[in-house]
Amino acid sequence: MQAEAGKVLGGTQAAGICRRPILSVQVQTRELIPACESRGTPLSLNMANKGPSYGMSREVQSKIEKKYDEELEERLVEWIIVQCGADVGRPDRGRLGFQVWLKNGVILSKLVNSLYPDGSKPVKVPENPPSMVFKQMEQVAQFLKAAEDYGVTKTDMFQTVDLFEGKDLAAVQRTLMALGSLAVTKNDGYYRGDPNWFMKKAQEHKREFTESQLQEGKHVIGLQMGSNRGASQAGMTGYGRPRQIIS
Repeated sequence: MQAEAGKVLGGTQAAGICRRPILSVQVQTRELIPACESRGTPLSLNMANKGPSYGMSREVQSKIEKKYDEELEERLVEWIIVQCGADVGRPDRGRLGFQVWLKNGVILSKLVNSLYPDGSKPVKVPENPPSMVFKQMEQVAQFLKAAEDYGVTKTDMFQTVDLFEGKDLAAVQRTLMALGSLAVTKNDGYYRGDPNWFMKKAQEHKREFTESQLQEGKHVIGLQMGSNRGASQAGMTGYGRPRQIIS
């Protein structure tokens, strides 16, 4: 029996096959899933977490975190509560509380929907907040699409990972500020809150000219070309003659 086992083991080693790592992975997987379930955390959420940054990555992340404005956070929280209603709750103060409050995308979706009339809401809000990671990220992506359609420029938009992984919450603040500024500027009756919370966007001022005014403009010399008005040779002397100075 031992000889047969030795032959099998030898044949396995000769073929370059090692089953121990496979068994080890299977055992670790079996231990990992109950451990996650015992803590009440879905396996997908646990796998999505990122470890701490070190070295240059940590320095870059530290600079990004310094851009986060806590005073601006208070203003944005107040606006979202007034705009969406008290049922959205109030987050804990600080970056982490702000991130957790908006992370699943439901409050953001309610915010952009509140800027549209009934019957034309751009984002479908689920009755129960999504618990799966990909569903939450999809909800945030729908908000970003609706915000861009509302008028927020691409340069003012944050990326999904900026919010979901806390990469750049200052970018999230910038997007919300741009959205609020647009709502105040449009002044269509759907904005709620203090208009002084946001700056109005610059609006174009179109000017219309008649055909006669356009024709007259063709005969005007632009200031960039100089001016021919008041041109005179009075006081000028001929070439080669010195200027006469009378004392």
